[in-house]
Amino acid sequence: MEFLPKPKEVKLQKGEYALCYDGRIVLDRRLIGNGDTYAKVLQRGIQKETGLQYEIGYEVPGKKDSKAIELKLDETQRSQQYRIKVTEQGICILGGDGAGVLYGVQTLCQMIQEYGALLPAVQIEDEPDLPVRGYYLDETRGRVLTLTYLKQVADRMAYYKLNQLQLYVEHTYLFSGLSEMWRDETPLTAEEIRELDAYCAKLHIELVPSIATFGHLYMLLSTKSCGELCEFPDSWKEPFSFWNRMQHHTVDVSGGKAIEQIKAMIEEYMALFTTDKFNICADETFDLGKGKSKTMAEEKGVHRLYIDYVKELCEFLVSKGKKPMFWGDIICAQPELIRELPKETVCLTWGYAAEQREHEAKVMAEAGARQYLCPGVGGWNQWMNLVENSYKNITRMCGYARKYQAEGILNTDWGDCGHINQPDFSLPGLIYGAVFSWGEDADSFEKLNEQISRLAYGDRSGKFVSYMAKTAECSIFDWWDANVVYEEKVLGHPNNRNALFDARIQDETKRAAAHETLVALKKELKKTAREMEESCRYLVSTLELTMDAIDIWNETGARLCDIEYGKEKDEAACAALAGRLEAWFMKYKASWRSISKEGDLHHIAEIVFWYADVLRGRRVYGKWRMNKMNEQNKMMNDKK
Repeated sequence: MEFLPKPKEVKLQKGEYALCYDGRIVLDRRLIGNGDTYAKVLQRGIQKETGLQYEIGYEVPGKKDSKAIELKLDETQRSQQYRIKVTEQGICILGGDGAGVLYGVQTLCQMIQEYGALLPAVQIEDEPDLPVRGYYLDETRGRVLTLTYLKQVADRMAYYKLNQLQLYVEHTYLFSGLSEMWRDETPLTAEEIRELDAYCAKLHIELVPSIATFGHLYMLLSTKSCGELCEFPDSWKEPFSFWNRMQHHTVDVSGGKAIEQIKAMIEEYMALFTTDKFNICADETFDLGKGKSKTMAEEKGVHRLYIDYVKELCEFLVSKGKKPMFWGDIICAQPELIRELPKETVCLTWGYAAEQREHEAKVMAEAGARQYLCPGVGGWNQWMNLVENSYKNITRMCGYARKYQAEGILNTDWGDCGHINQPDFSLPGLIYGAVFSWGEDADSFEKLNEQISRLAYGDRSGKFVSYMAKTAECSIFDWWDANVVYEEKVLGHPNNRNALFDARIQDETKRAAAHETLVALKKELKKTAREMEESCRYLVSTLELTMDAIDIWNETGARLCDIEYGKEKDEAACAALAGRLEAWFMKYKASWRSISKEGDLHHIAEIVFWYADVLRGRRVYGKWRMNKMNEQNKMMNDKK
């Protein structure tokens, strides 16, 4: 029997139970209200997998229906705990609370997906290891996913028994009075968030607000209206840059004006949510103490500036009845500072390496912090999620969560530099988080991927996720490289390396091998198409589109290397590559728009078309450098 995540105890019994054409789902009367949601989830699952249409009703005292599936509360069980009894006489799901009943329903749905309408007799007892099992989705730095797609995310989370969702927002909410910040975006509205909050609540998913309040406030601090609140002056004069959005734009803590603006944004945003939690982020404050607050930092120290600001925001939230959360990357250097924050505060301790160390989790636990551990699904700056990397990272972090008694897991899906990866390909990482936060008993990387292929992607062959993992390994000139080169050449941003001088980009043998692998993977993918459920077959073209992205960008990086080194350019080959790039991007845009608002698509297009123009010779390569040289030459001539 295949389950994701695995139940704690599964005991097969003699006999089997047949679902029938006139069956019913019968609800405990104590489930009146939200119980209809659990029953409808089960009803849809039965109809999808068997074609049978089960009616929904409430129990009648003293009457037993052998054709019914009973959903009941059992107050002897703990919160989120459930039991399933499948016998020849019927099916009964008993939950310690509504969440427990729902999780029992999802387990039964997975049984039906595997066995159809004839189920083996079985007794299942189950509950999670960690009370909070969350998913953190970037809804600001590239994609602004539609409400319809966000509801699909919630449905997927509920199916794998995840119970907290956070959407990361910097500027993609329609904040009042800040039109200059979101005018070039497609922000979420209050109505959309309220509707999503209610939708999640019915599935026992807590929708927690999460906004940048310290670092990563690029769009706010790049406005003329709020530019004065930035640590560095004149931030609003700079052209758009993915690099700057990642590295700069921390609020100025020295003047007192910034925190009042942030408090106003928090108060407006928190009103949309029913949760008692609020994530202020407060991570990667790279510029703190380097600009307007430099004098204060020299007097007090950067960590004192940091903790004083965070403390004021946390105390503000507590005064409003909220429990604050924040990212732990800064405080981990001085973990004892956690004692200065309100006792309600939760530290979000993150780390994304495949061989992620446990140091941060350990020191925060020893300091007495309440914490979630936060791994990642490995999709940012990649055309394909780093599937194996995410598996290793998530298993480690979930292990540390148990070891150091963390309150939960918050599995992150960031959108650095445009969120260019397809959201459907974050699903393996999402499921790894669900599996390893629920229990320790899980299968190997290969075996688990086969199960995910069948259960999540509707692929009876069990191969789809392995194709994804192998596709990720073929990326040589990735999106991060492409963006670094573009911004260095066009905007003159000095970075720590020029990707075109990297030996791996120039390695023709490696690139040819990656191309051959992708060609072979495409053939295997097309064979697999017939093994996939009809509702999932669109993913075949989505994965092929991603394979083409990697192949085209690998080739583009190689051709840019030739230009960088002054090699003779094959004009016809470069023009043909530019055509491939443009044709691919047209399909990519259609895929983007099928599930996302416009978001940063126009910024991504600027980069794509710059590369196409350089390949065609429409743009002078290194134009920024040439302009700088011309300026310097002019200055020298003027002096003469």
